[in-house]
Amino acid sequence: MTQRTYGGWRRKRSIGLLGLGFTSTMLLMASLVVLMLVMFVDQRYAAYLVPPLVVLFALALVPVQGTSLLGFVLTRVRWWWATVLGRTRYRAGVMVEHPRAFQLPGVLAPITLLSVEDGRNGRFGIAWNRRLGHMTATILVSSNSVWLAEESDVDTWVANWHNWLAGFGYMPWVPWIAVTVESSPDPGATLRDKIAAEVDPDSPEPARRILGELVSLAPAVSAQVETRISITFDPRRFPTNPKGRMEAAAEVNNFLNQIENGLGGCGVSVIGRATPEQLVATVRSAYDPAARGVMAQMLDAAEDGIETANWSEATPVAAETLHDRYIHDSGMSVAWVWQQAPRTHVTSTVLSQLLTPTRWNKRTTLLFRPWPASSAARALESQNTAAQYKSELSARVRHRVSARDSQDLAYARQAAREETMGAGLVQMSLYTSVTVENPEELDRAVSHTESSAETSRIRLRRAWGAQDVAFATTLPLGICPPYLAQRH
Repeated sequence: MTQRTYGGWRRKRSIGLLGLGFTSTMLLMASLVVLMLVMFVDQRYAAYLVPPLVVLFALALVPVQGTSLLGFVLTRVRWWWATVLGRTRYRAGVMVEHPRAFQLPGVLAPITLLSVEDGRNGRFGIAWNRRLGHMTATILVSSNSVWLAEESDVDTWVANWHNWLAGFGYMPWVPWIAVTVESSPDPGATLRDKIAAEVDPDSPEPARRILGELVSLAPAVSAQVETRISITFDPRRFPTNPKGRMEAAAEVNNFLNQIENGLGGCGVSVIGRATPEQLVATVRSAYDPAARGVMAQMLDAAEDGIETANWSEATPVAAETLHDRYIHDSGMSVAWVWQQAPRTHVTSTVLSQLLTPTRWNKRTTLLFRPWPASSAARALESQNTAAQYKSELSARVRHRVSARDSQDLAYARQAAREETMGAGLVQMSLYTSVTVENPEELDRAVSHTESSAETSRIRLRRAWGAQDVAFATTLPLGICPPYLAQRH
């Protein structure tokens, strides 16, 4: 019996030489043209240009840690300069009466929390980025197990998920969607506290005794897994231009009703929207894992007791970004980015090893950036042209075409053909972070996470010099590193 496989990933490429982008290739060609002109005028001057050009070519072509040597050097220089300016350290002004005393560190500083009515006698939270104007709402879901489902049901879930993502190509006001799976160890106190809070003291004693025995027989150590879908909206692109943030939040609520209905056939059950208190508890638990139990008890016992007017409950007291790790309150984290997707077709359980709960807190975020449907065909045609150019160039220069170039061209043609049949185009990236409370366990957690990614056929690269940004991406606050890099 053969197992159904899925595919469709392809790394974005441009027309370039030696793995360089289009701009870098043009600069390389221009440098060679200048060198030839100088040699034509006077060969003595050309001797002075050759050494710096060799150094420049080496910086652009030598790969280091998944990027070029030039990119690696620039990253280290920017990191050194940020360290000199003190921008890698954060100290909260919890003892100071200051307008920005309670704000999140780093790229999360412009984000504030809004509480919005959902029209169902409830409220949900919106992370509002005051600098970019984006609003992010989070939907809490429970995923169905593919291990116990029929293969036909899994195929239906995958197809519906694709259609759900493709629908955002017609919604330009949704720039990206983040799906986060967070797993954390649970010492068993959550079940005991929840049962104790729900038991009626006037209930029959035998019933209370049976519940107590069931709790005592439950595993002492378990895992808590949460799945969140964070959808970021750009109010400036709404069909009707909202006049204020609350009017924009009302529009977000209307679109969320439509989006939630589309999730019904995607293999997940919608639990509800994340409330402001739940968002505060999630952010606080990420920065201070030792307070996870306290925040869970506050959510179960008295959710209204969590302060949501500002980030005072969620703000870390101290945080420091190192080149290879992120230190914050009671935790120490390491974050990775997706360097390469699986080159082969994969099964529906390809991410099971990476998402499996461990003894450490772990969050994995899949970031989807829908391509506008109006320009998807043009973008895929450009990718098809780039792949065909690279294949023909290899045939002319090396008199052969590598198997990888041939497969890349086949994927590009397949994507263009599927788009003509109604498929959507989505840019995708992955971010993973693991947090430990004991620094001595960090190396073990890092090696376990990297080996799990290899088992899932995913190549991760540590977010060197950007640990805090990758860490923030795994939180339900609407951070998109590619957008921030492009804006910068």
